[in-house]
Amino acid sequence: GVVRTLTEQVALETRTRMLNPKWHESMLQHGYEGVRQIEAHLTNTMGWSATTGQVQPWVYQQLAQTFILDPEMRERLAQLNPTASAKVAGRLLEASRRQYWKPDPETMKALQQAGDELEDRLEGIQEGVPA
Repeated sequence: GVVRTLTEQVALETRTRMLNPKWHESMLQHGYEGVRQIEAHLTNTMGWSATTGQVQPWVYQQLAQTFILDPEMRERLAQLNPTASAKVAGRLLEASRRQYWKPDPETMKALQQAGDELEDRLEGIQEGVPA
């Protein structure tokens, strides 16, 4: 077997799963649970950042581009699982606050706006549900 550094392994996992359209499209075929799995993978990636510091900033940039900054994908995620899609945006913003990546001001503004829209949508859904 090939021995990889943790940085290499995280990059490989990210490319073959999260950023691979075949992988994330197959996740989306599972609807609600698929979006939850995408969010869980992002949470795990942040765990690697927190415990090892071995996740390169491009990983977060590409995840943001793929799942939140692409309006069509963001809408698909939100329709399938509004809670998990809002968490994906929140995790990416949190990763920036923790300085795991430093998005440029334009990206940060777009991410914040998308996150706010997803949160508002979630609150609207929850308000419509009797307690």
